[in-house]
Amino acid sequence: MEESLAGLWHGLQIATQPANLLWCFVGVMVGNFVGVLPGLGVLSAVSILLPLTFGMKPVAAILMLAGIFYGAQYGGAICSILLNLPCHPPHAVTCLDGYPMTRQGRGGVALGITIIAACIGAAFGIIEMTFFAPIVARVAVDFGPSEICALMLLGLLAGATLARGSALKGIAMTLFGQILGLAGVDQNVGVPRFTFGIIDLYDGVELVALALGVFGIAEFLKSVNNVVSLQLKGMRLTVADMRPNRAELKEAAWPMVRGTLIGTLCALVPGTGPTIASFIAYATEKKLSKTPEKFGTGMIAGVASPEASTHSSVQGDFIPTMSIGIPGDSAMALLLGALLIQGIQPGPLLIHDHPDIFWGLIASFWIGNLMLVILNVPLIGLWVRLLAIPYRFLFPSALFFVCIGVYSARNSMFDVGETLVLGLFGFLLLRLRFHVAPILLGFVLGPRMEENFRNAMVLSHGDLAIFVQRPITLAFVLLSLLLILGQLFAAWRVRQRRHA
Repeated sequence: MEESLAGLWHGLQIATQPANLLWCFVGVMVGNFVGVLPGLGVLSAVSILLPLTFGMKPVAAILMLAGIFYGAQYGGAICSILLNLPCHPPHAVTCLDGYPMTRQGRGGVALGITIIAACIGAAFGIIEMTFFAPIVARVAVDFGPSEICALMLLGLLAGATLARGSALKGIAMTLFGQILGLAGVDQNVGVPRFTFGIIDLYDGVELVALALGVFGIAEFLKSVNNVVSLQLKGMRLTVADMRPNRAELKEAAWPMVRGTLIGTLCALVPGTGPTIASFIAYATEKKLSKTPEKFGTGMIAGVASPEASTHSSVQGDFIPTMSIGIPGDSAMALLLGALLIQGIQPGPLLIHDHPDIFWGLIASFWIGNLMLVILNVPLIGLWVRLLAIPYRFLFPSALFFVCIGVYSARNSMFDVGETLVLGLFGFLLLRLRFHVAPILLGFVLGPRMEENFRNAMVLSHGDLAIFVQRPITLAFVLLSLLLILGQLFAAWRVRQRRHA
């Protein structure tokens, strides 16, 4: 306890430095902007701004990228509640009761409840990371290559099988990401792999090119022919409109608490992320409600619980990413890649070796969430107006910055072409209803899993029994098997219902 509080005080001194405060503000501001606009996702925004961090100090870079990630969750609720447009997956379930509240003239109240739920969920998630992450890191220090390899296998399976859509497609995308991560010269034996004789691939596929391709260009191509004309008449809201009364606060109180706890627990499972947390929270509220038939008609609990779970999960996702080097979801995988680019190894030693980054990040969460509340309450009308930006201006501008960003990574036109190819391939995958986020998870974790697998084989002289002889390793392997069996059973149940 005392160690965590001392670390948090140190982090506040780091986060309140003028330069770090500025980049934290830039991050949450951009994230909020991205959250409001449909089509421009968090991954696209982080990918576009990732090259900007190459010339920044590591602390400022991570504070800005993290600010984009959790800042986008605030803006994402605006589209869902006011216009019934789930701009981002975690807020899809918020549409079910948020938009009916808007049609009843209570859209401002829904947004006010959302901001309160976001504050409570985020605060609990930050407290969880403050006190729980150091404990996880101390336990993880004792992990050997076999434990790390098994844990990464569990993270890959969780990220693949719990992704939206078909679990089989998720596994396929994860394997594709792993193959992309293996491209280049093998560091152990010096033999090129998956380079097809192309010298530019000897250094491997560039992370920035992959991210900008499958999350930037692919998403733009997907959205360019699906432009929705937004009707913004009657959407003027004041601060008074967003103030819930005592009865509405009482109705939202326990759903916020339950949603926060659900999001907190989901954050500890790599691969779940805020989307799954929000759906579980909504389903839980509907199950516990005395009037479940009213859900979908403007129930405050249907807004408060999912939003609280989303924000607590978003903050808690940083625990596995920072403490053990396992990203909680695809956005966390991109942040993990940003740390690696800065020459910083996420994992158990991060708190000891880079306390300024770890504790500065936690302290910035408090500051950033306070900034978001200050920004969202008075500027809600401006965010609604931003929804009217024509796509014909937004997308060409974004593509221009994509090209500049990917070129600046290694000053190579080959990387620009690589981004274009990956973007076209990502667009094809999206058209075929593949979820491309597991690609990034496999790309980041795949090479590290291979490295630890090799080290485990060296220590055991090639004996695979090392993965069942050590208790922690065996536990992770059994959890991986249970996850696979659970998915197979779920698929069998769905098939049985179809034939019934």
